[in-house]
This record gives sequence, C-alpha cells and structure tokens, in this order.
Amino acid sequence: MALEVQVVSPEAILWSGEAERVITRTLGEGDIAFLTGHAPFVGALGIGVTEILGADGETVRVAVHGGFVEVSYNRVSILSDVAELADHIDEDRARQAKERAEKALQEAHDDENQAALQRAETRLRAKGTLTSA
Repeated sequence: MALEVQVVSPEAILWSGEAERVITRTLGEGDIAFLTGHAPFVGALGIGVTEILGADGETVRVAVHGGFVEVSYNRVSILSDVAELADHIDEDRARQAKERAEKALQEAHDDENQAALQRAETRLRAKGTLTSA
C-alpha cells in the first residue's frame, strides 16, 4: 500500500501521486518522515525541501516556503503559499538571489534578509546544487 500525496499551492496542484515516503520540514521541529500507516498529523511547515519517494522509485524534490502538512488515512497533503518543484527552479536565478541576500545581510542583519537567504538556499538544495545544512 502506498501513500496518496498532493503538493498544492494557490496556483495549482504541483504534484500528485502515490509515494512510498514523504520527508518534510516542520516549523521549529525539524524534518519528519511519513510512511504508510502513519498516525494522523497536522503541522506547520518551515522553509525547507520536501522529498517524495514515488511508488515508481523516482524522487521528487520540492522547495517549500512555509504552509501546512496534513496526514490521515495514508494521505499526505502539503499546502503551501509558495512551493516549487525542483525541475522548475531556475538555478542561476536562485544563485543570484542567494548572492543578493548575502550582500544585504552584510549591510543589515534582519529577519527579512535572513528569510531571503534561506529561501534561495532551499531552492538550491531542492535542485541538488547546495548540500550544506
């Protein structure tokens, strides 16, 4: 038996299908993995990469910038205002955003600049081109 998974943003259903496992980052709690038979769960999502191991063995990576995850009866729903499939992320643009955020942090170390850096790094992690934590 597989999980039924949906990743939804306001614009579209970004990914829908069967999966063996879903790993996502919850707000303040770290990463959590869901397998079939997982107890019901609702949590707030932080900024991070969600990894879906599809029933076909393919791994789908999604840059998620907050939202919620709900798990019940072998269904996992990820609802995010901003989420991007790794295949749709422009790596050059993400690198430029990272550089801008790093420069802005040197000038003013504030929450907005820190969040911009975190979002850019998450996009690069989803692409698999940034491996640091």
